[in-house]
Amino acid sequence: MVIQSIAICGAGTMGAGIAQIAAYSGFSTVLYDIQQAGLDKAKTQIEKSLQVAIDKGKLAAAEKENILQRIRFSTAIEDCIADVVIEAIVEKITAKTALFNQLAEINTVDTIFATNTSSLSVSEIAASITNHPSRVVGMHFFNPAHLMKLVEVVSGTTTAPEVASAIYDLAVKMGKVPVRVKDAPGFIVNRVARQYYLEAMHIAEQDQADFSTIDQLLESVGFKMGPFALMDLIGNDVNLAVTQSLYDAFDHAPRFKPNVLQEQRVKDGKLGRKTGLGFYRYEQ
Repeated sequence: MVIQSIAICGAGTMGAGIAQIAAYSGFSTVLYDIQQAGLDKAKTQIEKSLQVAIDKGKLAAAEKENILQRIRFSTAIEDCIADVVIEAIVEKITAKTALFNQLAEINTVDTIFATNTSSLSVSEIAASITNHPSRVVGMHFFNPAHLMKLVEVVSGTTTAPEVASAIYDLAVKMGKVPVRVKDAPGFIVNRVARQYYLEAMHIAEQDQADFSTIDQLLESVGFKMGPFALMDLIGNDVNLAVTQSLYDAFDHAPRFKPNVLQEQRVKDGKLGRKTGLGFYRYEQ
């Protein structure tokens, strides 16, 4: 399968990061969102990220414009015609399947539909796709997508082997380190990572240590980011949705039960960096 064009649906932090790495890797890229404000914010995010790379000597100044020219920012879903469509929208199966079914109507039978879901069933998503569910696959990036090397390539029960292989090869071309994963709740990383977040919140909830102390201690033993700083980066709403998804998938096993500290922050709109307030306060 020859992949030359990629459409990313959803211009949040993750979608913008995927669009950046796609364009950086030489692919003709469309970044789609229903909100122009979201696209404007994504463009600013990408420009800032590329400038940081220039300042660090990792990117030639002239290449920045070449990368940006390979990205088309659009609020028109009709522009999402590509060899591979990657969705990075809200973590709800109904929203993802509705989007894929809409896009299947305007794309060819060869288009691959990749979901960036963190924990939802790829098999269940594919089962709701009316056209060619065999071309639905998981392509799970990690935040920040333009920097984190790992990509989980998730095969659902109907995913064609050649589709999974094509996405694996695409991840390699993007400079990523892909791993093949069978469809299961939380896949590998998010299933294991739940305890990193939940146990940290239990400790804080019991007043054994504050957020900053817990983060500093875990960073001191080798973790790049402490759990509270990482939840704020990912978005407390996104992180809570993943936890709830695993809690439901594992029949409400206590080890996956969402914590009240994060539930309250989401209720109060304290989602982390994107709102300026989460477990920590951020300058906007």
